[in-house]
Amino acid sequence: MQFPSTPPYFYKNNSELFFETRKQQGLKTIRKRFRFKPRQTAATQQFRINEYIRTPRVSVIDDEGNKLGEMNTIDALSLAREKELDLVEVSPKAQPPVCKIMDYGKQQYKQSKQQRLAKAKQKTVETKGVRLGFRTDDHDLGIKKDQTEKFLKKGHKVKIEIILRGREKAHQDIGQENIKKFLTKIEFPYKTEEHIKRFPGGFNVIITPNPNQE
Repeated sequence: MQFPSTPPYFYKNNSELFFETRKQQGLKTIRKRFRFKPRQTAATQQFRINEYIRTPRVSVIDDEGNKLGEMNTIDALSLAREKELDLVEVSPKAQPPVCKIMDYGKQQYKQSKQQRLAKAKQKTVETKGVRLGFRTDDHDLGIKKDQTEKFLKKGHKVKIEIILRGREKAHQDIGQENIKKFLTKIEFPYKTEEHIKRFPGGFNVIITPNPNQE
């Protein structure tokens, strides 16, 4: 066998040298790729039904929720077929496994519908921001108050902050007092997540809607 002129140490491994040699000789080599089967997780796991139930004996619950006790899997499957329903293994780790007689297709559709409805009802809660100035006049405070209440009515959190610049930093007590006064103007029910906090640029506080507040 004639090896290629390129020294072996130029190749990453011996297999690469082998494939290069066959290529120069005009021979074809098929590289086999291995596919690994992904592990079955809780999200992808499915119930065993009917003939796919492997255990010889099971504990059976009928379609009306009555416990029929332990019986042979073949007998339980025959009972499900008499009712034109499925035998579903709902608790495989029990001894013996618990199976329920049900319409499996209908049950899957019902669960899928419930998941879609629950997802549609979910609200994305965002944290909105309202910034106050050290000397914000009453007109601007009224606008910011309306904006804050609008956010609260939509179910969002609101982060109210005041920025202190230059000489204003020497009057931190006034900055905190301005936030407190602004909070008293908000008419929509709310609650504060934490007390007013100091940060490098000033002070802030986060409030959340509280419609149950009297």
